[in-house]
Amino acid sequence: MCRIASIFLLQWLKGSMSSKARNLNNIETRDVIKFFFPQGKAPKEIHAILKEISGEYAPLYATVKNWVAQFKRGDFSAYVAPRPGRFKTVTTPEITDETHELILEDRWISAKSIA
Repeated sequence: MCRIASIFLLQWLKGSMSSKARNLNNIETRDVIKFFFPQGKAPKEIHAILKEISGEYAPLYATVKNWVAQFKRGDFSAYVAPRPGRFKTVTTPEITDETHELILEDRWISAKSIA
């Protein structure tokens, strides 16, 4: 049954999409890897399948290998948590003028006090 499902999946992905539309997003790619992982396919085989499906848009082999390792650890979630990044700051002329005036009033003022 799994072989029939994998053949169906490959035919559906190859046949129903143009080459530009075969660019799978991260969650779809993880789902394809998650589909082939329980079948015992090695990361190289899964990468070859993805390369056949997506062509130049396929993820790198290292990416497939990392996701397979993650599945082996038992983490099957397709959700990718948001990563911390740089804080969003807003600079307006009013804020700049206020800050400038505070510094002119007391040049020893700390950045913590200004914030």
